Amino acid sequence: MKGMILAAGLGTRLKPWTDKHPKALAIVNSKSLLQRNVEYLQQNNIYDVIVNVHHFADQIINAIEENKGWGSNIIISDETDVVLETGGGLKKAGPYLKDSKSFVLINCDILTDLDLSKLTNYHNQQDSLATLAVTNRKTSRYFLFNDNGELCGWRNTTTGEERISKSADSYYQKAFSGIHVLSNRIFDVMQQQGKFSMVDVYLSLAATETIKCFDHSESKFIDVGKPESILKAEELFA
Repeated sequence: MKGMILAAGLGTRLKPWTDKHPKALAIVNSKSLLQRNVEYLQQNNIYDVIVNVHHFADQIINAIEENKGWGSNIIISDETDVVLETGGGLKKAGPYLKDSKSFVLINCDILTDLDLSKLTNYHNQQDSLATLAVTNRKTSRYFLFNDNGELCGWRNTTTGEERISKSADSYYQKAFSGIHVLSNRIFDVMQQQGKFSMVDVYLSLAATETIKCFDHSESKFIDVGKPESILKAEELFA
Protein backbone atom coordinates (compact mmCIF):
# COMPACT_ATOMS: atom_id res chain seq x y z
CA MET A 1 0.00 0.00 0.00
CA LYS A 2 1.14 3.54 -0.76
CA GLY A 3 0.34 6.88 0.87
CA MET A 4 0.08 10.54 -0.03
CA ILE A 5 0.56 13.47 2.32
CA LEU A 6 -1.08 16.73 1.27
CA ALA A 7 1.47 19.44 2.09
CA ALA A 8 0.91 22.09 -0.59
CA GLY A 9 -1.46 24.39 1.30
CA LEU A 10 -0.69 28.01 2.18
CA GLY A 11 -1.41 27.45 5.88
CA THR A 12 -2.91 30.91 6.36
CA ARG A 13 -4.41 29.94 9.74
CA LEU A 14 -0.94 29.15 11.05
CA LYS A 15 0.52 32.62 10.56
CA PRO A 16 3.04 34.04 11.44
CA TRP A 17 4.89 30.70 11.03
CA THR A 18 3.71 30.32 7.45
CA ASP A 19 4.94 33.79 6.47
CA LYS A 20 8.40 32.24 6.23
CA HIS A 21 7.86 28.47 6.37
CA PRO A 22 5.49 25.81 5.00
CA LYS A 23 2.84 24.49 7.38
CA ALA A 24 4.22 20.96 6.93
CA LEU A 25 7.42 21.92 8.75
CA ALA A 26 5.73 23.37 11.86
CA ILE A 27 7.30 21.72 14.89
CA VAL A 28 5.48 19.67 17.55
CA ASN A 29 7.84 18.43 20.28
CA SER A 30 10.97 18.60 18.10
CA LYS A 31 9.41 16.87 15.08
CA SER A 32 7.76 18.52 12.08
CA LEU A 33 4.18 17.70 11.12
CA LEU A 34 5.54 16.16 7.93
CA GLN A 35 7.96 13.87 9.77
CA ARG A 36 5.22 12.82 12.19
CA ASN A 37 2.90 11.83 9.35
CA VAL A 38 5.64 10.00 7.45
CA GLU A 39 6.29 8.01 10.64
CA TYR A 40 2.54 7.55 11.17
CA LEU A 41 2.24 5.91 7.75
CA GLN A 42 5.24 3.73 8.57
CA GLN A 43 3.31 2.33 11.54
CA ASN A 44 1.03 0.70 8.94
CA ASN A 45 4.00 -0.46 6.83
CA ILE A 46 3.51 2.32 4.30
CA TYR A 47 6.99 3.36 3.17
CA ASP A 48 6.20 4.53 -0.38
CA VAL A 49 4.86 8.06 -0.04
CA ILE A 50 4.18 10.99 -2.33
CA VAL A 51 4.15 14.53 -0.94
CA ASN A 52 2.74 17.46 -2.89
CA VAL A 53 4.40 20.85 -2.45
CA HIS A 54 3.67 24.49 -3.30
CA HIS A 55 4.17 27.01 -0.46
CA PHE A 56 7.92 27.21 0.34
CA ALA A 57 8.32 23.98 -1.63
CA ASP A 58 12.12 24.17 -1.49
CA GLN A 59 12.10 23.97 2.31
CA ILE A 60 10.03 20.78 2.27
CA ILE A 61 12.19 19.20 -0.43
CA ASN A 62 15.37 20.08 1.48
CA ALA A 63 13.98 18.64 4.73
CA ILE A 64 13.09 15.37 3.01
CA GLU A 65 16.50 15.10 1.33
CA GLU A 66 18.48 16.01 4.46
CA ASN A 67 16.61 13.42 6.53
CA LYS A 68 16.61 10.75 3.81
CA GLY A 69 12.83 10.65 3.90
CA TRP A 70 12.91 9.64 7.59
CA GLY A 71 13.33 6.09 6.35
CA SER A 72 10.62 6.20 3.66
CA ASN A 73 10.82 6.42 -0.12
CA ILE A 74 9.31 9.87 -0.76
CA ILE A 75 8.40 11.22 -4.19
CA ILE A 76 7.61 14.92 -4.69
CA SER A 77 4.57 16.10 -6.66
CA ASP A 78 5.48 19.66 -7.60
CA GLU A 79 2.61 22.18 -7.58
CA THR A 80 4.90 25.22 -7.43
CA ASP A 81 3.16 26.89 -10.39
CA VAL A 82 -0.36 26.55 -8.99
CA VAL A 83 -1.77 24.84 -5.92
CA LEU A 84 -4.37 22.29 -7.04
CA GLU A 85 -6.28 21.72 -3.76
CA THR A 86 -6.94 18.24 -2.42
CA GLY A 87 -8.64 16.75 -5.48
CA GLY A 88 -6.43 18.31 -8.10
CA GLY A 89 -3.36 17.42 -6.10
CA LEU A 90 -4.43 13.79 -5.86
CA LYS A 91 -5.24 13.62 -9.57
CA LYS A 92 -1.80 14.95 -10.51
CA ALA A 93 -0.22 12.27 -8.30
CA GLY A 94 -2.33 9.57 -9.96
CA PRO A 95 0.45 8.05 -12.10
CA TYR A 96 2.40 7.25 -8.93
CA LEU A 97 -0.56 5.82 -6.99
CA LYS A 98 -2.46 3.88 -9.68
CA ASP A 99 -0.49 0.67 -9.19
CA SER A 100 -1.56 0.47 -5.53
CA LYS A 101 -4.99 -1.19 -5.27
CA SER A 102 -5.76 1.06 -2.33
CA PHE A 103 -3.85 3.92 -0.73
CA VAL A 104 -4.00 6.36 2.17
CA LEU A 105 -4.45 10.11 1.66
CA ILE A 106 -3.80 12.38 4.66
CA ASN A 107 -3.56 16.10 5.37
CA CYS A 108 -0.15 17.08 6.75
CA ASP A 109 -1.66 19.18 9.55
CA ILE A 110 -3.56 16.25 11.11
CA LEU A 111 -2.17 14.34 14.08
CA THR A 112 -3.97 11.26 15.39
CA ASP A 113 -3.40 7.83 16.91
CA LEU A 114 -6.18 6.27 14.83
CA ASP A 115 -5.20 2.66 14.07
CA LEU A 116 -4.67 2.84 10.32
CA SER A 117 -4.72 -0.93 9.97
CA LYS A 118 -8.31 -1.02 11.27
CA LEU A 119 -9.29 1.72 8.82
CA THR A 120 -7.63 0.06 5.84
CA ASN A 121 -9.01 -3.38 6.75
CA TYR A 122 -12.52 -1.96 7.02
CA HIS A 123 -12.11 -0.25 3.66
CA ASN A 124 -11.01 -3.48 1.99
CA GLN A 125 -13.82 -5.50 3.59
CA GLN A 126 -16.46 -3.04 2.37
CA ASP A 127 -14.93 -2.81 -1.12
CA SER A 128 -15.73 0.92 -1.11
CA LEU A 129 -14.47 3.51 -3.54
CA ALA A 130 -13.37 5.52 -0.50
CA THR A 131 -13.54 5.31 3.28
CA LEU A 132 -13.44 8.56 5.24
CA ALA A 133 -12.18 8.78 8.82
CA VAL A 134 -14.68 10.80 10.88
CA THR A 135 -15.44 11.73 14.49
CA ASN A 136 -18.32 13.22 16.47
CA ARG A 137 -16.42 16.42 17.30
CA LYS A 138 -18.04 19.83 16.79
CA THR A 139 -17.18 21.80 13.65
CA SER A 140 -19.01 23.99 11.14
CA ARG A 141 -18.80 21.63 8.16
CA TYR A 142 -19.97 18.04 8.17
CA PHE A 143 -20.33 15.09 5.86
CA LEU A 144 -23.78 13.49 6.03
CA PHE A 145 -24.20 9.69 6.17
CA ASN A 146 -27.16 7.30 6.19
CA ASP A 147 -27.87 4.36 8.53
CA ASN A 148 -25.40 2.20 6.59
CA GLY A 149 -22.57 4.69 6.95
CA GLU A 150 -22.77 5.68 3.29
CA LEU A 151 -22.01 9.24 2.23
CA CYS A 152 -25.15 11.15 1.28
CA GLY A 153 -24.21 14.83 1.43
CA TRP A 154 -22.51 17.77 3.11
CA ARG A 155 -23.65 20.55 5.42
CA ASN A 156 -22.26 23.90 6.59
CA THR A 157 -23.99 24.71 9.87
CA THR A 158 -22.70 28.30 9.86
CA THR A 159 -24.04 29.32 6.45
CA GLY A 160 -26.91 26.83 6.25
CA GLU A 161 -25.63 25.50 2.93
CA GLU A 162 -26.45 21.84 2.30
CA ARG A 163 -25.70 19.54 -0.62
CA ILE A 164 -27.50 16.20 -0.86
CA SER A 165 -26.28 13.57 -3.30
CA LYS A 166 -28.22 10.55 -2.06
CA SER A 167 -31.59 10.66 -0.30
CA ALA A 168 -32.08 8.93 3.04
CA ASP A 169 -34.70 8.78 5.80
CA SER A 170 -32.18 10.19 8.27
CA TYR A 171 -28.82 11.93 7.93
CA TYR A 172 -26.06 11.63 10.51
CA GLN A 173 -23.50 14.40 10.48
CA LYS A 174 -19.86 13.53 11.12
CA ALA A 175 -16.74 15.69 11.18
CA PHE A 176 -14.16 14.62 8.60
CA SER A 177 -10.67 13.95 9.93
CA GLY A 178 -8.68 14.62 6.76
CA ILE A 179 -7.75 10.94 6.39
CA HIS A 180 -9.03 8.84 3.50
CA VAL A 181 -8.43 5.33 2.21
CA LEU A 182 -9.20 5.14 -1.49
CA SER A 183 -9.42 2.50 -4.19
CA ASN A 184 -7.29 3.27 -7.24
CA ARG A 185 -10.58 3.19 -9.17
CA ILE A 186 -10.95 6.80 -8.06
CA PHE A 187 -8.76 7.83 -10.99
CA ASP A 188 -11.16 6.18 -13.45
CA VAL A 189 -14.28 7.91 -12.13
CA MET A 190 -12.97 11.32 -11.03
CA GLN A 191 -14.15 13.71 -13.77
CA GLN A 192 -13.01 17.08 -12.39
CA GLN A 193 -10.07 18.90 -13.94
CA GLY A 194 -7.51 21.42 -12.70
CA LYS A 195 -7.98 22.85 -9.21
CA PHE A 196 -10.73 21.19 -7.14
CA SER A 197 -11.56 19.69 -3.75
CA MET A 198 -12.07 16.04 -2.84
CA VAL A 199 -15.33 17.15 -1.22
CA ASP A 200 -16.65 17.96 -4.70
CA VAL A 201 -15.41 14.62 -6.01
CA TYR A 202 -17.14 12.66 -3.26
CA LEU A 203 -20.41 14.55 -3.55
CA SER A 204 -20.46 14.06 -7.32
CA LEU A 205 -19.94 10.29 -6.93
CA ALA A 206 -21.94 9.49 -3.78
CA ALA A 207 -25.14 8.68 -5.70
CA THR A 208 -23.49 5.95 -7.78
CA GLU A 209 -20.46 4.83 -5.75
CA THR A 210 -20.08 3.47 -2.22
CA ILE A 211 -18.24 5.96 -0.02
CA LYS A 212 -18.24 4.90 3.62
CA CYS A 213 -17.32 6.45 6.96
CA PHE A 214 -15.12 5.03 9.70
CA ASP A 215 -15.75 6.58 13.11
CA HIS A 216 -12.70 6.92 15.36
CA SER A 217 -14.12 9.29 17.98
CA GLU A 218 -12.23 7.37 20.67
CA SER A 219 -8.84 8.27 19.14
CA LYS A 220 -6.55 11.17 19.90
CA PHE A 221 -7.01 13.75 17.16
CA ILE A 222 -6.03 17.34 16.48
CA ASP A 223 -6.07 19.65 13.48
CA VAL A 224 -2.84 21.61 13.89
CA GLY A 225 -4.18 24.57 11.94
CA LYS A 226 -3.65 27.47 14.33
CA PRO A 227 -0.69 28.59 16.49
CA GLU A 228 -2.53 27.74 19.72
CA SER A 229 -3.15 24.20 18.49
CA ILE A 230 0.63 23.58 18.50
CA LEU A 231 0.63 23.73 22.31
CA LYS A 232 -2.33 21.37 22.54
CA ALA A 233 -0.70 19.00 20.06
CA GLU A 234 2.44 18.92 22.22
CA GLU A 235 0.33 17.80 25.17
CA LEU A 236 -1.26 15.00 23.12
CA PHE A 237 1.73 13.75 21.12
CA ALA A 238 5.18 13.27 22.68
